[in-house]
Amino acid sequence: MWILAIIFFQCILNVLSEDLHSSLYFVNASLQEVVFASTTGTLVPCPAAAVPPATLRWYLATGEESYNVPGIRHVHPNGTLQIFHFPPSSFSKVIHDNTYYCTAENPSGKIRSQDVHIKAVLREPYTVRVADQTAMRGSVAVFKCIIPSSVENYITVVSWERDTLPIISGARFLITSTGALYILDVQKEDELFNYRCMTRHRYTSETRQSNSARLFVPDPTNSAPAILDGFEKREVMASHRVELPCKASGHPAPKYRWLKNNRPLESDSRFHQSVTGLLIERAQPSDTGSYVCEVWNSYGNTEVIGRLTVKEPLKVVVSPRKVKGSVGSQVSLTCSITGSDEYELSWYRNGDKISAGANVRMNGINKENLVMDGMAKSDGGVYQCFARKAKMSAQDFVQVVLEDGTPKILSAFSEKVVGPNEFVSLTCHVKGTPQPAVTWMLDDDVVMKDSRRRIGHSITAEGNVVSYLNISHSQVRDSGVYRCTCNNSAGTVSYQARINVRGPADIRPMKNLTAIAGRDMYIHCHVIGYPYYSIKWYKNSNLLPFNDRQRAFENNGTLKLLNVQKELDEGEYSCHVLVQPQLFKNQSVHVTVKVPPFIQPFEFPRYSIGHRVFVPCVVRSGDLPISITWEKDGKPINDSLGVTIDNIDFTSSLRISNLQRMHNGTYTCIAQNDAAVVKYQSQLIVRVPPRFKVQPQDQDGIYGKSVILNCSADGEPRPAIEWKYSKGAGVPQFQPIALNSGFRVQLLGNGSLLIKHVLEEDAGYYLCKVSNDVGADVSKSMYLNVKIPAMITSYPNNSLATKGEKIEMSCKTHGEKPIMVRWEKEVEKEKQSHMINPDMWRHTVMVKNVGDEVVSTLQVRFFICALSCLASSMHIFQNETTLHTYLQVTLYNKAPLKHLQNGVIRGYQVCHREHSINGSHQFVCISMEATGETESLSLNNLKKFTEYEVVVQASNSAGPGPASSEVRATTMEDVPSRAPEKVVATAASPESISLYWQTPSREALNGVLQGFRIIYWANLLDGELGEIRNVTTQKAQLELEGLEKYTNYSIQVLAFTRAGDGVRSDQIYIRTKEDVPGPPGGVKAAAASSSVVYVSWLPPLKLNGVIRKYTVFCSSSYPTVVSEFEVAPDEFLYRVHNLSRNRKYSIWVMAVTAAGRGNSSDVITVEPLAKAPAKILTFSGTVTTPWMRDVILPCRAVGDPPPAIKWLKESGSPAPAVIDGRRSIHGNGSFVIKTVKAEDSGYYTCVASNNWGTDEIILNLQVQVPPDQPRLTVTKTTTTSITVSWIPGDNGGSSIRGYILQYSEDNSEKWGSISISPSERSYRLENLNCGTWYKFTLTAQNAVGPGRISEIIEAKTHGKEPQFSKEQELFNSINGTCVKLNLIGWNDGGCPITSFTLEYRQLDSPVWTKVKCTSLTKSLNLQDLQEATWYELQMKVYNTAGLAEKRVKFATLNYDGSTIPPLVKTAVKDPVKKTSNEGMKMMVTISCILVGMVLLFVLLMVLRRRRREQRLKRLRDAKSLAEMLMSKNTRPSDTMNKQQQTLRMHIDIPRAQLLIEERDTMETVDDRSTVLLTDNDFGETAKQKSATVTHSVHYQSLSQATGPLVDVSDVRPGTSKSSLSNPTSRRTAKAGPAARNRYASQWTLNRPHPPVSVHTLSTDWRLGTPRVAGSVDKESDSYSVSPSQDTDRARSSMVSTESASSTYEELARAYEHAKMEEQLRHAKFTITECFISDTSSEQMTAGTNDYTDSLTSSTPSESGICRFTASPPKPQDVCRVINMAVPKAHRPGGELVHLPPYLRMDFLLNRGVSGASREVAMGQACLEPQKTRSLKRPALLEPTPMEVPTSRDVQQWQPGTALTLPQREAGTDLAQAAKISTSQESLLDSRGHVKQSNNPYTKSYTLV
Repeated sequence: MWILAIIFFQCILNVLSEDLHSSLYFVNASLQEVVFASTTGTLVPCPAAAVPPATLRWYLATGEESYNVPGIRHVHPNGTLQIFHFPPSSFSKVIHDNTYYCTAENPSGKIRSQDVHIKAVLREPYTVRVADQTAMRGSVAVFKCIIPSSVENYITVVSWERDTLPIISGARFLITSTGALYILDVQKEDELFNYRCMTRHRYTSETRQSNSARLFVPDPTNSAPAILDGFEKREVMASHRVELPCKASGHPAPKYRWLKNNRPLESDSRFHQSVTGLLIERAQPSDTGSYVCEVWNSYGNTEVIGRLTVKEPLKVVVSPRKVKGSVGSQVSLTCSITGSDEYELSWYRNGDKISAGANVRMNGINKENLVMDGMAKSDGGVYQCFARKAKMSAQDFVQVVLEDGTPKILSAFSEKVVGPNEFVSLTCHVKGTPQPAVTWMLDDDVVMKDSRRRIGHSITAEGNVVSYLNISHSQVRDSGVYRCTCNNSAGTVSYQARINVRGPADIRPMKNLTAIAGRDMYIHCHVIGYPYYSIKWYKNSNLLPFNDRQRAFENNGTLKLLNVQKELDEGEYSCHVLVQPQLFKNQSVHVTVKVPPFIQPFEFPRYSIGHRVFVPCVVRSGDLPISITWEKDGKPINDSLGVTIDNIDFTSSLRISNLQRMHNGTYTCIAQNDAAVVKYQSQLIVRVPPRFKVQPQDQDGIYGKSVILNCSADGEPRPAIEWKYSKGAGVPQFQPIALNSGFRVQLLGNGSLLIKHVLEEDAGYYLCKVSNDVGADVSKSMYLNVKIPAMITSYPNNSLATKGEKIEMSCKTHGEKPIMVRWEKEVEKEKQSHMINPDMWRHTVMVKNVGDEVVSTLQVRFFICALSCLASSMHIFQNETTLHTYLQVTLYNKAPLKHLQNGVIRGYQVCHREHSINGSHQFVCISMEATGETESLSLNNLKKFTEYEVVVQASNSAGPGPASSEVRATTMEDVPSRAPEKVVATAASPESISLYWQTPSREALNGVLQGFRIIYWANLLDGELGEIRNVTTQKAQLELEGLEKYTNYSIQVLAFTRAGDGVRSDQIYIRTKEDVPGPPGGVKAAAASSSVVYVSWLPPLKLNGVIRKYTVFCSSSYPTVVSEFEVAPDEFLYRVHNLSRNRKYSIWVMAVTAAGRGNSSDVITVEPLAKAPAKILTFSGTVTTPWMRDVILPCRAVGDPPPAIKWLKESGSPAPAVIDGRRSIHGNGSFVIKTVKAEDSGYYTCVASNNWGTDEIILNLQVQVPPDQPRLTVTKTTTTSITVSWIPGDNGGSSIRGYILQYSEDNSEKWGSISISPSERSYRLENLNCGTWYKFTLTAQNAVGPGRISEIIEAKTHGKEPQFSKEQELFNSINGTCVKLNLIGWNDGGCPITSFTLEYRQLDSPVWTKVKCTSLTKSLNLQDLQEATWYELQMKVYNTAGLAEKRVKFATLNYDGSTIPPLVKTAVKDPVKKTSNEGMKMMVTISCILVGMVLLFVLLMVLRRRRREQRLKRLRDAKSLAEMLMSKNTRPSDTMNKQQQTLRMHIDIPRAQLLIEERDTMETVDDRSTVLLTDNDFGETAKQKSATVTHSVHYQSLSQATGPLVDVSDVRPGTSKSSLSNPTSRRTAKAGPAARNRYASQWTLNRPHPPVSVHTLSTDWRLGTPRVAGSVDKESDSYSVSPSQDTDRARSSMVSTESASSTYEELARAYEHAKMEEQLRHAKFTITECFISDTSSEQMTAGTNDYTDSLTSSTPSESGICRFTASPPKPQDVCRVINMAVPKAHRPGGELVHLPPYLRMDFLLNRGVSGASREVAMGQACLEPQKTRSLKRPALLEPTPMEVPTSRDVQQWQPGTALTLPQREAGTDLAQAAKISTSQESLLDSRGHVKQSNNPYTKSYTLV
């Protein structure tokens, strides 16, 4: 039974082992190339992955690990390679155009991904052109978009236009897949239009518009065919569509015929001959070949010859798929490649390339067969086969698992007894790799083959060896111990057993033995024959063993001697065998003991070069003679070394007279005698000071390239090389360089420093320091000068100019000086660029240095050409003549010819309307003034993608002229503005969903509809989102397939045009249909007793629906009975009872949904047992929970007896889990963690054990926390939008659910927020104000909640305030009463002008005249001015970026047109004199300032000294600080009866009134009365009261707020409410801001006599809440002390503290308030202890453990704290205040008075008992902890004293008395109050009892 269980367990382990080793896989094996724009950067996830998680690394194709380059390249921890966006100047071929690969490594092995070519495409200038074409009428015309070859691979033709109208493929116009435009049946009117193409860059999304080309249409003439469109070569992937163009012109129309490989093209349904050429559908590799298109007509013929290559992706398959071998075996792998016949094949093991060698062979044409012999254990792992062709690569891998090949004996013979002449067969069944050899021995002698003994072996089907020894006719001498020894290259194993042959017993002869002293020895007594009765050993007639070093094994006759010693163990040993009663056989053996040499250890001291060396080698013990020799590094010492060796008896010495470096090495002293050879070695290190082999020299480094700073040194020991760096060329200030192999800067093995990617900031001094602790360190510095290649940092912008206009373009370059900049212009007809000669009159080039940059400016006049600026790269741009945007058309028009103007043109009227066939739309007209020969006007707020008609009328003083001919223009396409409507989804099957929707209206499309995009994702059960996918379709319906079963999906639909994606529809939710569930995720079964078995299972991994129930099956074999048990769907445990003991049962589980029963789980075999071992029914796995929740880690275990549960947590090594208030183990074994935190994450092991076994599971607790803050950046800004992008931070263990982007204008506190999808990494905010600064923050959200807010970033939209051009004149004309203003000079700064105001006034008038103007026009007339008058003009122009203001002065002319005199200015004094006076004034001013500063400094010093003296005086006065309201020590006994009449006392203090109230009285006193304070109130007397009487101090502050009562009896004052339940926050409570009350006091006085009846103090703290109706407005900041009847014990003493700020002023202020109390004038002051440390200590407990709850003290938490005690006045001093009268405060109710917020007190005054009673109870008074605490808010009741029957009875108190405390600012005074520390050291002894002091009112203070 146990054997079967072991076999079953081994099978499970084998399966788990297979799963573990197959955990490496590829995520995206098709990733071959990544192309991206340099302006965007890219993220490349590692295609390889593993489970459990693997270490992911990126490498270059050369094998060099991809290091991080700050801001350029970074490898994230999750294996994602990020290439950041970069300017063209930072391009590096190593980083931005290279081949990478990724590796994934975990314990299973290491795999390498296929090669990924990553290439960055720079944003370089280019132009596209279209050439004019000629086509005969009725024939075909072909226009092609000519694209520069440098960008041809990235550019796609997106549309063609005919006179700005887009061309749509139809009957006559056809756009091919290659982007060519075919015009069929050319007509004469086709030459009236202009044709141009539109292109888009696939990666940068740049669009270009070509020039306009014309089509010339002559009449048909007979001509031979001429090729218009053809091809030379085409490459296409298999299964794709390909078009082979072939089109010719000619008359008559030519005919076409296609040939393939010079044979007519065979008919095939996939081949179609179209208008444009040959169309091949679903291309196949067999379609590859040479194609010929023959064209002919009656006047000639021609042909197009091209080659088509159909590529098939490479595919690699490695076989066999699973390889299991053993150490020493042979492994063969075969790699099959399809998709190409030409490829390069490579083999890899664990990511390293395999090369052919002695044990590795590669056979086949392409080395596709890999054969490895003699596999070692290290040869196991992942084997990959790679096939590469050009940029394509493919791979496959297989896991090779090697088992241990050490021989293992599977079965063997056992001890037996045989008779004479019987046949005996002995076998050994052994497993091993390679096959082991087996030898046989009998009694330590090899068994030889003879006529009776046969030895042989056989090989089983599994490859195991079965060796046998057959003995025929066995004899007595065949008895003995037989041993089979199995040996191979992996190891040796043996087995032995005794074979007894019946016959007379005897002993085989024994040989004398030699033993080595100090080692163990075995002596065997080989007995033959059977039976025998005993085997005994003797030495010198003494029976062995007789000491603890001897062991005698009587059963097999072996004697073992431990730690053999020569004197004791050498001699004769005799073996006695009792063969018959009273008959012994014996044999003797002599043992000789030889003592091996023992070398006394020696060491070489620390020697330096040139020293003399003497080292002795002494053999301390060992048999003589002894031979001693020496070796160096394992070889005899050469005479040339100059080493002298002297041997004398048992010693040998080694001498070196002049130590050199060649003497370095390991020296071995070898001592040899007959017993053994002994060696002892020691290393001689010749210490050599460091010296440079290669010194660092100044070097130049090229930006972006690598550089090596050479430095190497030698010395002994090998010196350490350290590099230091000082940035810049100033005085070096060296700092160590942080080196790491994974980063940009590395230290090479020879000590040189490698900088892989030189940056500009790397320039500076580098210091190479060499040290090895021998002699002085050596160092040398060098300077690295970073040379920057010439690069263009700012390209010129596209510019628009009119003829005759001068325009400037600038080009900024950066790099090593000097930089030569040249300008070129592209000549379209010549299709090449020519360098501009700056000497020409049309071009002027200016160069200037601006900082580190060189700015070249080109001025051009009368140009109509494209220009480029060249430095290290070329930038070409094109002039635009007409600009089309989404909602705007810019119109250019020229004035009529001179002879047609008929006067001066004063303005124009521009009218536009939508184009329609019948012209139904009305014109909208705009008037504008004439400004020159050429005018321009932008028509705004037009409809998108709409054709408009425009006409223009010129007007002069006579009126408007005729309108121009209509011009048509079309606004550009835009994305659809509305989403598809009426989206309907229907679940078609468990894996598919059908979708239907309506296309948006034509007005909402804003372009030509290209298709629909459907975005969908799964909403998983755990709240996470599945992968977001999208598909496109041309139709308004789609069926989504391959979905997850019974899964809720979110679906959105959008329409898209050529401009991009439109608005998404609202999310709709649809769930796929149910299906049968998958098998349960796991099943366990365990016996709980002899008849009960528990079964547990996991829900299916694929639910595929709602689980309705589970069915548990139980089956027994004999007889075969299957029982079914149904279990509720929320149960995962079932108890199967009434089973038979020791019978095996098979158990399996199925899940059931509405679709039916699912797949069965694995079948588990279980056997009920009476002694059932402990088994855990819970499964190992992962438990995920959000933080701050309670979590339960289950561990359900069964067994008989019930097992004990123990929990461990993995923290480096497993340790018992911490059990505290937050962590506990439940009765059912579960581990409960309350308010789980991030640090609780980790692996928890549950161990269940009983007497019969142990079981364990491991649960991985993952605590999800809010996500980390994202890294937010601004990527693009325009005048009305800002685009932000971000890199997400750590997701906190839960996927990101979305982002919240908040934004605000810089000068506004109003924030707007936008919710963003989790898949987005950027967002564009539209409709922003132009030229305005904005602030942005971003927050990520996951399942736990929102995370940390990102750092606030700021960005400004483009634009600035309006400006008036200096080149424009403000006044066009001025006369006597009118001024014409030229307002064209105002430019809007990039932001539209929102308002404009203009006002003017006469200079001598304060009144401004405002001009009414609604907008800023080109000109404005100011009329009705006065002649010959000076005016001041003020203009204010506003836009969203700000305000611009311009003020000028002008004068009107006289009536005759003459000018008036200028304004009179104030006379100017002599400038020389003025300068002299100003200098004198400046000197006087400076002198006065200096004198004033000196006097101010002296005054401050005097004031500081005086204040310091005052502070010191106040501190000296503070020594007399004593306790407030302290009474005298004695009072006459005759005043006792007056106690009832003196129950209240008031003391006036500035800004405060103090009330002492005795609560055990029923008598009330008038509010305005005065109470006499007598001796009876405070004095000592023999007649004491029998109850503890409590006095409370109340006060009211200026704040009027009350709050609920909170129990803080175990908390220091000032602890916040949250800290009451959180001990951590209690300790870390911080003080609030400085504006707060800085000190607080609490007094409680208790006469130290034993009370007859005592009460427990309950202390309530009041926090601020809204005022309760009916209560007095007051603020509470103190304790309220009232007796409680919860227990019959009370505190017998309580101490008080005074807490204050450590500043002199506040200490003195505390003293001033205290000294006003007359009772304390004569108190004695004593400092008891001071605390200097600024670290807070834990609370100290006074007394025994019984009092730790209620008596705690805390060491102050700030430095500079002193504690002192103050004693009350002596009796003679107190007599002066016996009858002091105190006015009582006037307060309703009489219980509240004022008190400063920094003085807080409670009084507890105990009246004594009789002297006898006091003596009895003395020493028993002690403090006990308060048993109960309540956090409930008691009712606010007025204090009502209870009636007291007699003065001796126990005093009764009204419970729940509401006392109010002053309310401070939230978070300020509560935190400040945390500084109050309590103490009981003054009144308690070490046991917690009241000290019997002469001074019963001693008080303790703490000053902070």
